Amino acid sequence: MNRKKSREVAMKLLFEISINKNSIEATIENYKEDNEVQNLDFQYIERILRGIDENKEFIDSKIEEASNKWKINRISKINITIIRMAAYEIFFEKDIPCKVSANEAVELAKNYAEENSFSFVNGIIGNLINSNGEKS
Repeated sequence: MNRKKSREVAMKLLFEISINKNSIEATIENYKEDNEVQNLDFQYIERILRGIDENKEFIDSKIEEASNKWKINRISKINITIIRMAAYEIFFEKDIPCKVSANEAVELAKNYAEENSFSFVNGIIGNLINSNGEKS
């Protein structure tokens, strides 16, 4: 299974949920009906989506602290989606090294976010890692 591609799909689904306000289940089922799902780790995708949903208040408070008190609603939807995913991995996915979460988030920002926003994303994620005490 391809973790990089699964992370990208999780980001797209999380972004879709933030806009459409559909349930996690409906969003995943719609994706499976309309796309090739071979080589995707849907256990990981669902764990990310549910984990962010269940821990959103904690994650958002950590992001606000790490972003020099920027309010979440001032951060673009795509950037906050990417940052939330990385934050979830940093704080809750102990088997994923922080550097991997950071690198993958920066790559997603380069590919999907506004030009040069990857440096903003990287800065916040760096602060999140420092606040958590880096895991290997």
